Amino acid sequence: MTRPLPSYPSTRPGSAREAAGEPAPITPHHIAHRGGAENPSVAALRERFGAAIVRAHVMWGETTVIVAADAIHDLIAFLRDEPAHAYNYLVDVTAVEYRDAEQPMELVWHLRSLPWQRFLRLKVEIPKGEPLVAPSITDLYASADWLERECFDMFGVTFTGHPDLRRILMWDTYREGHPLRKDFPLRGRFSRSEQLTQALSIDTVGRYSMTELTIAEAFDDLPADMRERLAERRAAELARSTRTLDAGDDA
Repeated sequence: MTRPLPSYPSTRPGSAREAAGEPAPITPHHIAHRGGAENPSVAALRERFGAAIVRAHVMWGETTVIVAADAIHDLIAFLRDEPAHAYNYLVDVTAVEYRDAEQPMELVWHLRSLPWQRFLRLKVEIPKGEPLVAPSITDLYASADWLERECFDMFGVTFTGHPDLRRILMWDTYREGHPLRKDFPLRGRFSRSEQLTQALSIDTVGRYSMTELTIAEAFDDLPADMRERLAERRAAELARSTRTLDAGDDA
């Protein structure tokens, strides 16, 4: 279950920035490749989480913070819940694997604060050979559900605490591994005939999560008076659409 967002003073884009008297963001020009002003949230993260902040750097005007794996969930919760940061929009959850065998794999979270109009990239480094495991943040952002499933599907990252961690782009019985890993062959692991055999055996209906089924069946669980109001509203919308079509035919 995703916790609701806290009651920020306002969620209007730029509202917190304006209240703090900060200037409006402008389109930057002639950005340095490396260096520049850090996102203001980084100082607060260092003060709050100390050694869990491995390092931070600015590249092309964007701030990236490398975080210890065991602190990432609490850190993201802090960034989301504190009005002084208010990162209320989860942009993406993904991963990066490098060809260099010695370079750690990176798990990546992109966060955006609409009230402050700030962007922050968080990373956790996983040494090669270590289990690809991270805590799920579906309890903080509902959108993390499918983003984490995609990262699991493509890279093999396990998000502990995810309510329904399964493939989302490939089918459930896909057995060739994780297509975005560097050791994944360009043509796949199986022959074309075997791939075709597996593709033809797919259950195209698939299985739906309980959340998806609950949404589909939710109308029947509503109170009778609410169902009646919704039905009346739907009938009124259909009537308006019909009148619009009739008026177009008359013209």
